[in-house]
Amino acid sequence: MHLIIRAAGAGAGMLSRLLAKNPNNLYDRMEKDARVRIVFTASSEEEAEAVIFVTPDPVELVKGASSAHNDITQYINDREFVVSSLFCTYIRSALGTALNGKTKEAYLPWVERKLALELTFGPVASNLPDVVLEGLFTALGYEVMLERGHAGYTFDLKSRSSVRYIRLKGMQTLQTALRQLFVLIPALDDYKHYYISEDEVDKIRRYGEGWLEDHPQRGLILKRTLRFADAIRQYESLTSGGDPLEGTQAPDEASGEMAETAEKEALFPRVAAAAAEAGAAPKVRLNDLRYAAIADVVENLSLRRSIVDFGSGEGKLSARLSSVPGVREIKAVEPSATAQLRAMDRFARLEGKAGVPVPEPVTGSLFYYDESLRSKDVMILCEVIEHIDEYRLGRVMETIFHEYAPGALIITTPNKEYNEVYEMDQEEMRHGDHRFEWSREAFAAWCSRWTEAYNYSVRLSGIGEFVQDYGYPTQMAIFTKEDTL
Repeated sequence: MHLIIRAAGAGAGMLSRLLAKNPNNLYDRMEKDARVRIVFTASSEEEAEAVIFVTPDPVELVKGASSAHNDITQYINDREFVVSSLFCTYIRSALGTALNGKTKEAYLPWVERKLALELTFGPVASNLPDVVLEGLFTALGYEVMLERGHAGYTFDLKSRSSVRYIRLKGMQTLQTALRQLFVLIPALDDYKHYYISEDEVDKIRRYGEGWLEDHPQRGLILKRTLRFADAIRQYESLTSGGDPLEGTQAPDEASGEMAETAEKEALFPRVAAAAAEAGAAPKVRLNDLRYAAIADVVENLSLRRSIVDFGSGEGKLSARLSSVPGVREIKAVEPSATAQLRAMDRFARLEGKAGVPVPEPVTGSLFYYDESLRSKDVMILCEVIEHIDEYRLGRVMETIFHEYAPGALIITTPNKEYNEVYEMDQEEMRHGDHRFEWSREAFAAWCSRWTEAYNYSVRLSGIGEFVQDYGYPTQMAIFTKEDTL
């Protein structure tokens, strides 16, 4: 991961002085289990370029980590190797002089002088659509260029990488430009490797001074950097000069709710527009809508005593289904040990409640046949199939219909057409681990394939905010065994 700072024209030669780095020497330090190097590839009074390159030590990152690293995700996690909050932590010490504007007295006037800067950084693994990502920087006066690499997979997955490299051009002081990056880079990735405390609130206040207050996507930035309503309220109090405890409300109210709404409107403008036309507030938590829709389907099935929740994750859906009348057994199948531990904590809170079956955690996967899951009344794959390579999905479905033979099978998956409502690129997917996303027509054709091959009928529906011409964000199929109708 890297950050390249280039200055051209008048004052370009001051870049090394503002950074407090000798352009003729290599800066090479270890910072928090990562090697940070700075080299000047150009250094003159008309042109200067500093390349900041960071190489994390993957072994040291795992040593002494929490129990979460016992999970398989440590082998597929890319957070440590993309430009994120972790990257900013690595380079903060090296750029401390420029960030704080504490250069030598002779160069102090240049701290407030704008330079013709070009800032290039990446790779960035962001779930923000290109249009939103660009808007974060164009609002600050930068010209924005995004680059994507080509993904040379040996199998049919996708032709373009979801990772982006960002280049900014504009007139700005070096200090302000760096402070903007230190606020916005963590917002792009929406990942935090540290606890968000008062220090983080104060950092956002200091680094955001003079530009964040007037940013049109300020609510989105605060939501993705501070996350929690209490932290956002504290920031608002500091920037407004009020008492941090004055007028506080519950976490789901006030600034937390406003920030969440601001994020929704910034990320999904067409959803917000559609909701406004309908006279309703945009629905933020699509997951909750999925769980509610699945629970309604299950409640209306004639046979629902036994349920298998494949890919149950942290157990939220399984716990929700335990309250459906008539359900007596729920097997929550999940391959991730970490997710299962969290699910077990959630299930433990259900113990002792009259008439509520406690879900049973089962370590398993769709790729490993389990005799104990056969002939259940209901089997559920909520947002699961899109995480399976298409060429492997056929064998999985054959196992479900032929071997497991549930009375009903409920499948939910993203509607690719709706991605345009989210202002996403044509080839972009909603999650980095998705192997595919289908249009409504493609999903319907795929479902028909299985009803023709096995003794099942299927009913299709949608979940979430409906938008004309694009349908619903989530599509759902309810397969029912013909002899159970």
